[in-house]
Amino acid sequence: MMTSGRPYGGNHMIDIAKQVTAVQRVVSQHSIDGGERVSVLLRRNYAAPIEDVWSALAEPGRLRRWFLPITGELREGGRFQLEGNAGGEIIRCEAPRLLKMTFGAETSVVELRLSEVDGATGFEMMHSVPVQLAGNGAGALFVGPGWDVNLLALELFLRGEVFANPVGWQNSPEVQRFSRQTIKAWAAAAEDSGTADGDQIAQGIATATAQFTPDLDPSTA
Repeated sequence: MMTSGRPYGGNHMIDIAKQVTAVQRVVSQHSIDGGERVSVLLRRNYAAPIEDVWSALAEPGRLRRWFLPITGELREGGRFQLEGNAGGEIIRCEAPRLLKMTFGAETSVVELRLSEVDGATGFEMMHSVPVQLAGNGAGALFVGPGWDVNLLALELFLRGEVFANPVGWQNSPEVQRFSRQTIKAWAAAAEDSGTADGDQIAQGIATATAQFTPDLDPSTA
């Protein structure tokens, strides 16, 4: 895991508190098509036109500059594969407002919605999996902090940061400090949802801490 240096260009440090509070996080457990599912929902705004945000999400040449290289048929009904990560099928694609896909498994579904908000772009993302896979609402801690990092990367990219190594940046100490705070935010969201008890949330925090902040000293939390 890379933890040294700043593996992307630019002079702006991350305002961790501002970026954490820029995102609304919701955990829910609900029934879809007769099956119980656990979902994480992230909402935030980007100070960029909707077409620019859509392009950053849907064009392979731009996606690889802040997220990962992607291959496949990037159209409704097509399949895709992210390098070293998940693949899936594009269920719906309605540019520049809606993208829905399976992600990693047929029962794991990610839906992105964009809207125009006072000259900016409203971004909403929901990741939904069967309750059997998530276990309970604390399962949000296994994926939520990771999506937070991706949304932060998109924010920096849209405002002109140049990533030489997006994956290396995600593993940097600065981003791990950001993740430490988003883990707390997801724990609070899971608690607010009433879908997990204290022991389950504590276990989720421990798992997320090991996964997303492995190089930080726990005593400095």
